[in-house]
Order: sequence, then structure tokens, then C-alpha cells
Amino acid sequence: MDKRYVTPADVDTLVLPWGEIQWLSEPSVTGSDRLATGIVSVAPGQGHERHNHPGCEEIIYVLEGKGEQFVEDEDGQAEKRIVQTGDLIQVPADRYHGTVNIGEDTLRLLVVYQTAEPALQLRNAPDCRIESAKNGR
Repeated sequence: MDKRYVTPADVDTLVLPWGEIQWLSEPSVTGSDRLATGIVSVAPGQGHERHNHPGCEEIIYVLEGKGEQFVEDEDGQAEKRIVQTGDLIQVPADRYHGTVNIGEDTLRLLVVYQTAEPALQLRNAPDCRIESAKNGR
């Protein structure tokens, strides 16, 4: 597929133990293999545990809600921050990080990766259930 204009209804929803993600740009949606962009939804009290993306930077932009975000520094020390609507977090390549929804409503994030690898890994994760796109593909 090689789409230039994409809506959330056009893409599958990946349901994982920590939340959901809709990849608006990844190889199977736009053909892009150098960037991946998605909308993440995390229910109150849920979160994405400590993880990293080898060789891949990440940008996280808070669309809605409130969360606790941590990003480890070069020495492995976690810097924690409360993040909310309008905040941006830059995660350097290889750095461990995680996000927990500490609000009362769904935490919605726009995530951008410099490679498509994180999108491919999540889609193929054993605990991932895929709900088909509402508009079909």
C-alpha cells in the first residue's frame, strides 16, 4: 500500500496488554520504511513498561491526558516527569523509557520513530491482537 492521506479509520488497531496503537504511517500503510508514526491510547492506570528501541530515536507528543514519563540518561538513571496535553518528549536512540497513565481519562500520544522497526516489532509481538481497520484496506 502506498497511501499519502490516512485517517485512523483506515488502519488496524493493535491491542496490547498496555494499550492500543494505530500506525498511521508504517510500511504496510504508507510504504515508509524510514519513519513510523502512530496514535497510542493508554487506559488509566495502565502503562508501557521500561523498554528501548535500539538504533532508533522516538518523539512522543501528548495529545490528551496526563502521564508519568521516564527517560534514562547515559548512566541509566531515570529522569521522571509528569507530562500532559501539549508536552513533547524526545527519547534518544537506545535509551530505556516508559509511560504510565496517571490521569482519570485515556492518555493519547502521537509517537514518531526514525525507523519503521518498532511498528514491525509491535505488529508481530506474541501478545498483540489486531482489530481490522473500520474502512478496510
